This record gives sequence, structure tokens and C-alpha cells, in this order.
Amino acid sequence: MQVRVALAGAHRSEWAAVVAATARLTGDLDLAEECAQEAFARAVDLWPTRGIPDRPGAWLTTVAANRARDVLRREAALRRRLPLLVREDVPADEESWHSDDRLRLIFTCCHPALAREAQVALTLRLVCGVSTGDIAAAFLVGESAMAARVTRAKRKIAAARIPFRVPDARELPERVGVVCDVLYLVFTVGHAPPSGDAVVRTDLVEEAIALTRMLHGLLPADRSVAGLLALMLLIDARRDTRDELLADQDRTRWDRALIDEGLALLATASRGAVDRFAISAAIAAVHAQAPTWADTDWTRIADLYRLLAQAWQSPVVALNSAVAVGMRDGPAAGLAAVDAVAADPALVRYPYLPAARAAFLMDLGRWAEAADAYAEAARLAGSEAERQRLREQTARARSLA
Repeated sequence: MQVRVALAGAHRSEWAAVVAATARLTGDLDLAEECAQEAFARAVDLWPTRGIPDRPGAWLTTVAANRARDVLRREAALRRRLPLLVREDVPADEESWHSDDRLRLIFTCCHPALAREAQVALTLRLVCGVSTGDIAAAFLVGESAMAARVTRAKRKIAAARIPFRVPDARELPERVGVVCDVLYLVFTVGHAPPSGDAVVRTDLVEEAIALTRMLHGLLPADRSVAGLLALMLLIDARRDTRDELLADQDRTRWDRALIDEGLALLATASRGAVDRFAISAAIAAVHAQAPTWADTDWTRIADLYRLLAQAWQSPVVALNSAVAVGMRDGPAAGLAAVDAVAADPALVRYPYLPAARAAFLMDLGRWAEAADAYAEAARLAGSEAERQRLREQTARARSLA
């Protein structure tokens, strides 16, 4: 049991570092991932009998590196003819900029030469260690199609001679926006998993936050990074109560230290023109600062969503804005606002659309319609925890009909 816990913890905290360090050695993302997998397999075999090493990450990195060197020696002639990652010389002042290979890996995965879906998929696979099947579920595509997409992205990185490095001081401000977008998507997949039993994928949430903290360390004055980190922390502060709807959560269990840190970052992000991360963080801050659900300032939230819709053309933002209108103006107004955005094709398989309709229908006493909407939301929900909660709400609505 102790070994299983240690292995699970090592995979959460060390996977990206092992892959990144091995990629720096080999110049080959496929080989780096393969050697990282073999290192964890060796740990499964050896740790139960030899004991858990004092520094699991260092042990795993050493095993992966040794395996990589064996492969490189055996295939030296072949690899001289293959395109590899460009491993540029490390600048003398690198320690003043960055010291974590994971940043090199994520900037490589998020290179602008790759399409956005490829950037996200590659980051989830290589940086976060998410299975290809789970990535496929998040994108609503087949596993074989996602595996092919990841493979094509790796090959493009090699063929395009994309450098394995963090951009220098001149390039960094222009490149950081894409990385912020991808890290936010990683956080979102962790916060609302598309499959499985967990309410929250803690490993993805913590990896996204850790990498965003590193970016903030690189660019402490960058308002987008500060806003993104604020948003993550203000949402993650509610992690222990995520098995309940926001209205039912015990707010004494929210992490006040994370909320205070998020609010301080939001103050930095709000100095000057604000982007979608700062506005989203401001919405999360309104929830975080309300003593009770009844005290929530829905007028403020509706106003912020109107600003967010101007900064970010997203059907999900439009839906959330409609819900905020309903919370401010009443269930009839909310249902009308939700129905006004329901025709967007991007929301056809989005479970929170029928869930929002169901909640307003319940408030209007239209029990049978609410039950049907909850049942539709349960059918579309990704995680088993969400499905079960929506089934319970379906049953309650039917009992009232």
C-alpha cells in the first residue's frame, strides 16, 4: 500500500520533470516518454523489495536517463539521420530566468507552429501524463484519432526543428499568452474531468497551478499570468467542497489562504487594461467573498460576465452570463436567457446547458420539464460523480411532478 501511494504521488509530482529531463538529454520526445514510462515500470518492480528511495524524482530521472543512454548508444547510426529537438546551448545567466526543465517542455509543446488542439493534447500527454484515452474524451474524439494527433505533433516539433528551451527575455512576452491558454485548459480538464469517478483530477489541477506559479516567477509583472494564477487559486480554494453544488457548499471549508493569495494576485492583474483571466478571476472573487450563497452579488457577477463576453467570444461564457441574469432577475428571465443561447452548436453536448434549464424550471415549478432536463444533463455528464448528482436531481424533480 505504501509503495502504491508513493508511486501515485511520484507520478503526479515527477512525471513532467522526468520526461523533460530525458528529452533534454535525448532530443527526442518519443524516446523521452518511453524511457519515463520504463522508469516508472522499474519502480513498480523494485520499490516493493528495495524500498522507496529518499528522492523518488531523482531515482526515476536517473533510471530514465540511463535507459535513454542505452538506446542512444545502440541506435547511434540511425539517430544521426533523424530530425531531433534542437537543444540550444544553455545561456550563462539561465539560473536568473528558469531552472525547471518542465518549462522548456511546456513551451515546446505550446510552440506557435502547432495547432491549438495539438498544443493542449501534447501538454496533457507529456507535461501532465494524462492517458491518451482521457485526452480523447476531453476532446470528444476517438482514442486512436487522438493518438495519431499526438504523434503528428511530436513529429512536427522534430521536423520543424523547434528548440527545446524557454524563450529568451525578448520573445517571452509574445509567447506566454499561448502557454496561459493551454494551462487554463489543463486546469479546466482537472477541475471538471471529462471521465472517471473523481470530482476533481487533483494531479492536473496541481500541475497547472505549479506551472503557472513558475510562469509568474518568470514574469511577476505580467498581468495575464497574475490573472490566470488568481483565477486558479480562487477556484481551487473550493476543492474540498466540489462534491456539492456551489449553493450547498460549506464555506468554512474553503481554503482562506488560497483565497487571500488569489485576491492579492487579482489586484495586480487589475492594474490597467484587464483580460479574460482577470475578469474571470474577479467573478470567482465575488463568490469567494460572499459569506453565504444568499449574499452573492449577482448584479456584480452579471456585469462582469457582460465584460467577459466582450473580451472572450465563447458559448460557455454566454451560457454563464445567461445564468447570472437569471440569478439577478429571476427564473423566468434566466430561462429565457438560457434558451436564447441554446441553439449554439458548441453547446449541443454541454451538460451544464440542460442543467441550467432544469434549475430554472424547478424554480418555476415546472417539475416534469425540469426532470427531463436533468435527465438530459446526466446523459451528457462526463464524470460518474456528476452523473450521480444529476440523477438524484432528476429523481427529486420527478417526485414533485
